[in-house]
Amino acid sequence: MPDLTHRQLYLQRLGYDTPPAPTLQTLRDLQLRHVCTFAFESLSTLLRLPVPIDLANVERKVLLDGRGGYCYELNQMFLALLQELGFDARGITGRVVMGGPADARTARTHRLSLVTLDGVRYITDVGFGGMVPSSPLQLDSEAVQATSHEPYRLTHNADDSYTLWAEVAGEWRGLYVFDLQEQADIDYEIGNWYVSTHPGSPFLGQLKVARLAPGKRYTLNNAHYAVHYLDRPSEKHTIKQADELLALLRETFGIRLPVEGALVEKINGLIMASS
Repeated sequence: MPDLTHRQLYLQRLGYDTPPAPTLQTLRDLQLRHVCTFAFESLSTLLRLPVPIDLANVERKVLLDGRGGYCYELNQMFLALLQELGFDARGITGRVVMGGPADARTARTHRLSLVTLDGVRYITDVGFGGMVPSSPLQLDSEAVQATSHEPYRLTHNADDSYTLWAEVAGEWRGLYVFDLQEQADIDYEIGNWYVSTHPGSPFLGQLKVARLAPGKRYTLNNAHYAVHYLDRPSEKHTIKQADELLALLRETFGIRLPVEGALVEKINGLIMASS
């Protein structure tokens, strides 16, 4: 039996024996299955390791090495799959404003994708951490859009950009601002270089992990672990032992851990800083 290609392995991990047709329902299913299967994680930037974002390295890391990744990795891999399945799709970028004013002019450090189906445009994103949308969102609508998790909406701004909002605990929170400008590989390289190496990056030396499941979201921010539910209050817990955190990464987030010596040292530092 011949070895599976990376793309066949990817589809298999998402529950497909044969390639599905490029329909809106397929896009919805693919996005939900991806965010419930592959973890968003920043172990490489925690360990201050390089984060190569060429497709071969990304597929090897996620599909063969048992890791996850962040937007420049996960959304690149997802876009390549969509294009191979026949979707009209391309990459775009945005500026993260989550946690601050929705009109802040932050760096262009988030990657997502634009998909056009039967003349209707959607954004799809599998790489936005704990608040990643679990369904594609119609671009040219400002109506509230249901997803498999929280409601989202998009607003079209005066400068022809768009803002993505999520409703969390009854409050609308701005997540990121994006436009439809064509992006070249070098644009992603520059954004990834900033995120993975710049002293001001929120990822450098930090541990951020997330994965979705039906009706809930698992998040880990350094030593702070939470399970966010759709129908009841979140459960939050500060981790006190490295073994507990390592087990969480393996068992809840499904991550095959890199060499644990350096990782344990970093994790112990995060636990001390959080206590």
